[in-house]
Amino acid sequence: MSDTSGMQNYNRTRWLTLFGTIITQFALGSVYTWSLFNGQLSQKLDEPISRVAFSFGLLSLGLAIASSVAGKLQERFGVKKVTMAAGVMMAVGFALTAHSNNLIMLYLSAGILVGLADGAGYLMTLSNCVKWFPERKGMISACAIGAYGLGSLGFKFICGHLLAVNSLENTFIIWGVMAMVMIIIGGLMMTDAPKQAAKTVTFDENNLSNSRDFTLAEAVRMPQYWMLALMFLTACMSGLYVIGVAKDIGEGMVHMSAITAANAVTVIAIANLSGRLILGVLSDKMARIRVISMAQVISLVGMSILLFSSMNETLFFISVACIAFSFGGTITVYPSLVSDFFGLNNLTKNYGLLYLGFGIGSVMGSLIASLFGGFVVTFTFITVLLIVSLILSATIRLPNKLEQGHNAPQHA
Repeated sequence: MSDTSGMQNYNRTRWLTLFGTIITQFALGSVYTWSLFNGQLSQKLDEPISRVAFSFGLLSLGLAIASSVAGKLQERFGVKKVTMAAGVMMAVGFALTAHSNNLIMLYLSAGILVGLADGAGYLMTLSNCVKWFPERKGMISACAIGAYGLGSLGFKFICGHLLAVNSLENTFIIWGVMAMVMIIIGGLMMTDAPKQAAKTVTFDENNLSNSRDFTLAEAVRMPQYWMLALMFLTACMSGLYVIGVAKDIGEGMVHMSAITAANAVTVIAIANLSGRLILGVLSDKMARIRVISMAQVISLVGMSILLFSSMNETLFFISVACIAFSFGGTITVYPSLVSDFFGLNNLTKNYGLLYLGFGIGSVMGSLIASLFGGFVVTFTFITVLLIVSLILSATIRLPNKLEQGHNAPQHA
C-alpha cells in the first residue's frame, strides 16, 4: 500500500512541476515581444532604432550567461527559490526600464538585468523538468520550450493591447508584475528532481543513451562535447540572425512592402512553435542526433533559397519558415540530446556551458553582417557552418568512457 501512495506522491509532484514549469516558461518567453517597443523607446530616448534594438542582443547574452550558472544556484538554493528570485528580478528589470532615460540605463535594465533574470529561470526549470520524466524527455522539452514560444506569441497581444491603452512606462511596469506573478506561482509548484540512479548504457529501440554521468570537467575533455557545441552555435546563429532581420530581408531582397514583410513575424512564430512540437515529440521516437541532422537539412534548404533563388514572396516565406522550424526544433531536442551523451544528473551544468552558444550566436550574425556588409556574406558563412555541422551530426558517436569493468557494446 505504501508503495502505491509513494508512487502517487511521486507522480503528483512531477506533474505539478511540469505545470509550474509551463507557467514559468510562458512568462519568460514574453521577452521575445521586445521588437514591439523599439519604435517608442527610440522616440523617447531620441536614439536610432538600431541602438535601442541592441538592448535585445544584450538580453540574449545575459540570458545565455545566467543559464550557464543557474545549475550552481539550484544546487545551493533549490529550484523553487531561484525561480521565484528570477521572477522578482525580472519585475525590477522592467520597472527600471520604464524609468530609463538614456541608452546606458536601458542596456543595464532591459538588456542585462532582464536577460539575467530570464536566463536564471529558463534553462534551470527546463532541465529540472526533463529530469522528472526520463522516459519521455523529448515530449517534456517540447511542452516546456513550446510554452516559452507560446509566451512570445501570447504576450505579443497582451503587450500590444497594453501599449494601446497605457503609456510606455506603465506598460513595462504592468508587464513586469504579470510576469513576476506567473513565475512565482510556477516556482511554488516546482520540486527539485531526484538524482538519477547511476547506470551504464541503456538501450531502447531508438535512443541509445550513455547514462554514465559525466561531470562538466569530464564532459569538456570529450571531443563530442565541442562537436555538439559547434552544431548548437550554428543552429542558434542561423535562427537568431534570420529571425532578427526577416522583415528587412523581405523589404531589401524581395522588395516587399513593410506591411507584407511584417507578416514574416507571424510565419516565424508558427514555424518556430511547430518545430519545437514536431521535432520534440519525434525525438522520443527516433535517435535524437538524426532529428538534429533533419533540422540541419531543413535549415540548409531555407538558406539555399535565400542565397541561390531569385526570390518571390512565397519563396521568402518558405525560407524563413524552414530556418525558424529548424531553430525551434534544435533548441527543443538539445537538452535531451546532451543528457543522452553525458547523463541526466549534471544536465543543467553540461547544457549550461553549451548554451553560451545561444548568446554568441545571437550577436555573431549581426557582427559579421556589419563588418562585411549585408546579408549575402552572412548567409554564405552560415551555410558553410551548416554543412560542417551536418557532417559532424552524421559522424558523432556516444563517448565510450563508461564505468570501469563494463564492456558495453558500441553502437553504429
